[in-house]
Amino acid sequence: MDQLNELKKRLGVVHDLNTAGMVLNWDQLTCMPPGGVEARARQLSTLGQLAQEWFTSEEVGRLLEELQPYAESLPYDHKDAALIRVAKRQYDWAKRIPPELMARFYQHSATTYQTWVEARTKGNFRLVEPLLEKTLDLSLEVASHFPEARHPADPFIEASDYGMTVDLIRPIFAELRKELVPLMDAITSQPPADDSCLKQYFDKEKQIAFGEEVIRQLGFDFQRGRQDQSAHPFTTAFSVNDVRITTRVRENDFSEAFSSTVHEAGHAMYEQGIDPALEGTLLASGTSAGVHESQSRLWENIVGRGEDFWFYFYPRLQKTFPEQLSHVTLDTFLKALNKVQRSLIRTEADEVTYNLHVMIRFELELEMLEGKLQVRHLPEAWNARYQADLKVTPSGDQDGCLQDVHWYAGFIGGAFQGYTLGNILSALFYRRALQENPQIPDEMRQGNFATLRNWLRRSIYQYGKIFTTQELVVRAGEQGITIAPYLEYLRGKYSRWYDL
Repeated sequence: MDQLNELKKRLGVVHDLNTAGMVLNWDQLTCMPPGGVEARARQLSTLGQLAQEWFTSEEVGRLLEELQPYAESLPYDHKDAALIRVAKRQYDWAKRIPPELMARFYQHSATTYQTWVEARTKGNFRLVEPLLEKTLDLSLEVASHFPEARHPADPFIEASDYGMTVDLIRPIFAELRKELVPLMDAITSQPPADDSCLKQYFDKEKQIAFGEEVIRQLGFDFQRGRQDQSAHPFTTAFSVNDVRITTRVRENDFSEAFSSTVHEAGHAMYEQGIDPALEGTLLASGTSAGVHESQSRLWENIVGRGEDFWFYFYPRLQKTFPEQLSHVTLDTFLKALNKVQRSLIRTEADEVTYNLHVMIRFELELEMLEGKLQVRHLPEAWNARYQADLKVTPSGDQDGCLQDVHWYAGFIGGAFQGYTLGNILSALFYRRALQENPQIPDEMRQGNFATLRNWLRRSIYQYGKIFTTQELVVRAGEQGITIAPYLEYLRGKYSRWYDL
């Protein structure tokens, strides 16, 4: 027990250092003045290096080795066993990378993000191009410390979606793409939905207030969280009792703020639903990018774009915006909110085309890591892929390769696959919830989301990182990740409005 307590103490220091860095990062993304970027880069670098040094110390390694017999003597789901197991896995990963390399990366990443904000505002990729080239170099340098990896992206995928690799993801994506393209073609060949009801003037403050009313009722706890605004919506958790989300509001498009608010609340409810006994440990976070995304997409799309949800909330939205929506029927509103179209922006894409956006990014980052695509050619490659896959071409870099923050605030590799894995998992988990609780749709029509939320807490949220993605899937009654529930959900939903 002395060894276990010592390990927990040391891992607690690492957790606090990482959390302090997250606070500084949240501040930079929400309200830090641009002039603070140089100092912030230095501060993040210092904290990142200290966390890396503490975590990869010989003492932590020794404690993990000595505690292996104890962990193996416990039930698999015991919190101590899980802590030792996950810490050993992450230690082995982090030990490969020199702290000095991570320090260089953190400093570079903070500077790159600020330059990306400027480049995106001006729609000029060339402003950030040299920094992205360095990001690629740093990413390859990190990957070089994993010589056994079959692909340079695999170490980054392992860090975000443990158990997945390029070789496993590509067949899943290929199978899904084979089904999605004909579905997209069938829908877009029919008269498009009229979404003009969403493109009117919607007061910014009223949008924010309505969104906060919705997520409060879904289960987001404002006593343990808050919402702000940022250029790119995101969620960050400093603890299970302090989870922050941001949104982005457009006064001429209702769906922008609403979708991002519910999406990020889905992430946040996952973090807020983790067992408080895991607080302050590395188990106190979502188990993978894919499972995390399954929750944001479940609440945003399966719930937040569904008829049962809006049967309850649409009269309230009409009361909030009577001039805009009092004459618009619920079915017209739903069809507009679920409009399928070939578009440029991933975060605004409908459920049918969304995964094609993700697959484009996934393949482009693989090609950059493989040396098949040079950074300076990224805008042209991006535009060509959009024209080939979605039959649309960005008018500028802002709507093209600058639209997502991921490569400009992190490594290249492992950044995007979680979004599509999350979509697949969202339908799988929701189907299981309905099988066990068939009353959920009727309850949602009455504004009651407790049964669904509580099922997710029991089945997913409370465990944090105790179980892997695959283990959660098996516990939900599936043998493995399958696209069948997701395709069934999409076809069932869109057959309401389109001849499929």
